Amino acid sequence: MKAKYVNPFTDFGFKKIFGEEASKPMLIDFLNALLPETNRIVDLSFKNNEQLGQLEQDRKAIYDIYCESEKGEKFIVELQKAKQNYFKDRTVYYSTFPIREQAEKGEWYFNLQAVYCIGILDFTFDDYETEPEKSEVVHTIKLKDQFGKIFYDKLTFIYLEMPNFKLDENQLKTRLDKWLYFIKYLEDFESIPTIIADEVFNKAFEKAEIAKFGSREIASYENSLKIYRDLKNVIDTAFDDGKIEGKTEMARFMKTENEPIEKIIKYTGLTKEEIEKL
Repeated sequence: MKAKYVNPFTDFGFKKIFGEEASKPMLIDFLNALLPETNRIVDLSFKNNEQLGQLEQDRKAIYDIYCESEKGEKFIVELQKAKQNYFKDRTVYYSTFPIREQAEKGEWYFNLQAVYCIGILDFTFDDYETEPEKSEVVHTIKLKDQFGKIFYDKLTFIYLEMPNFKLDENQLKTRLDKWLYFIKYLEDFESIPTIIADEVFNKAFEKAEIAKFGSREIASYENSLKIYRDLKNVIDTAFDDGKIEGKTEMARFMKTENEPIEKIIKYTGLTKEEIEKL
């Protein structure tokens, strides 16, 4: 039986639910579920998802979602489907773009707005050896000193390890629990669970319902779903086996699908030069 709702881990599904102008209520609600009460977002605006380095040879940064709150805070929301070498390095690199773009011409005193980098991961880091970190879903990281005191509070990385989310419908307590439940199991739902049925989630389910798509949207989604399944299978196998061959195979596949080179770099961890040689 075909799914009623999109897979939110596909590029199409993720942007359909969170990355369109009509998706603002859902994105705001999701971000507020992640943030402390003192950092509530009232409104936001979408910004250009492609950022260029200051020099021509600098690599591009292409975000899944890049937005700004009414207070000027910057939010990068990234969906990561499969394990990748240097994933943390890439998110740190991405954070430099919304920091640098705040520079003002002339006299400026370096008063920066906060930057949040949020990664929704369809895998686990596998670099935590002890509890509770190993089984945690949400990892919030800030710059701290050697005594564990926060040194700089305007740069925050939030990683959501979705495989670690194991709550069932009767165990959902917080707003974030409900969003994680929605994201992880959306493709499996046949109807809207009563526990999360409210105005915001009802709109999210409506946007995610495949039957409401036009023919072009269905074609785009089916292609996005195929890429997601093939990519996840190949790259997960490559990391499990510890081989480079799987990543090069994935890069070849993405090239045949005419995916942009920046996206291939993002998903395989290969360099531009390595990809161009394939």
